[in-house]
Amino acid sequence: MEKPYVFITRKLPEQLIEPLKEIAHVEMWDHEEEPVPHELLVEKAKKATALLTMLSDKVDESIMGKAAHLKVIANLAVGYDNIRIEEATRRGISVCNTPDVLSDTTADLTFGLLMAAARRLTEAAEYVKNGEWKGWSPYLLAGRDIHHKTIGIVGMGNIGRAVAKRATGFEMEILYHNRSRHLEAEKELGAVYCSFDELITKADYIVCLTPLTNETKHLFDEAAFKKMKQSAIFVNASRGAVVDEEALIQALKEGQIAGAGLDVFTREPIDPQHPLLSLANVVALPHIGSASIETRTEMIELCVDNILRSLKQQKPKTIINKEVLPQYC
Repeated sequence: MEKPYVFITRKLPEQLIEPLKEIAHVEMWDHEEEPVPHELLVEKAKKATALLTMLSDKVDESIMGKAAHLKVIANLAVGYDNIRIEEATRRGISVCNTPDVLSDTTADLTFGLLMAAARRLTEAAEYVKNGEWKGWSPYLLAGRDIHHKTIGIVGMGNIGRAVAKRATGFEMEILYHNRSRHLEAEKELGAVYCSFDELITKADYIVCLTPLTNETKHLFDEAAFKKMKQSAIFVNASRGAVVDEEALIQALKEGQIAGAGLDVFTREPIDPQHPLLSLANVVALPHIGSASIETRTEMIELCVDNILRSLKQQKPKTIINKEVLPQYC
C-alpha cells in the first residue's frame, strides 16, 4: 500500500517530524519565514493525506475542493480563522489546533507587551542606543503605573485567565467580557464580569484576546476607542482584524487613548511604512505571542501527534470539528 503523503507549509526541525517519516512520505516547504505560495499549496494538497499548516495559510474551498485524499489539517496555532471549518467538516476532514500548550507563554508576552507600552520601554531602550540620553530629569520618558490599576480582558479563555492571574501580582482590579461567564476565574482571581461597553469605559488597560469571528471583526472600532479613557493603553494579542486599524490610528494620533501594544495586525507581515509604526506611543511586535523555544517545540509535537493519530485511525488529541469523530475507531 502506498504511504500517506504529508505536506508541511513551513520549515520545521527535522528531528520533530521524524515520527511522521516512519509511516508517511513527508515534504516540507523549505523556508522558515516566507509563506508557501497559494498555488503551490493547492498543488501539494491535491495528493496530501495530511497538511501541517501555519496560521498565515488560508485553507479554503479552493484547496479542499481539490484535495480528494485529505483527511486531517493540523494548524500550528490555537486560532483557526485561516481554515474554513464548515467546509472541512462537510468533506470529513479533521481540523486540529494547539490549545493549552501555549496559554502561559502567550500570557507572558501579552503582559510584557502591556508593560512595555505602559512604561515606554522600547522608546527608552532606543533613546539610550541612539545616544539621546544626556542626563536625568523628573519626567524623562515617564510612563504609567500598572499596579493597582484596572485591567479589562476581552476574551476570557485559557490565555485570558492566565493574563488575569498575572494581573493579580500587580494587585490590579480585573474586569472581563466574554461570551459566557467564567465562574472559575471569578472565584479564584476575583475577576468581575461586565458588558463590553462597561469594560472599555472603566479599564486603564484593555487587553484583546478574543478569537476572530464574524461577530468580533472590527469589534474595536471608532466608537469603542472614543469610549476609552484618554489614559488607557490598548493591547491586542489575538488577531489583527478584531481591530479597525484606521480607527486605532486616529485614536492614538488624536489622544483619545494613551498608547497601544500590538502583536498582531490586519495584514501580516505589516508594511514597514504602515502609519501605526510611525507612532511613538505604539509598541509593535511580529506576532510572537507563543514564540518561546519550549512552547513552539511542544506545539509542533502536538501537530505531529494529531496527524499520526489521524493516519492511524485514532482520535486526534485536539480536534476542533468533533462532528467528524465517528470516522475514528
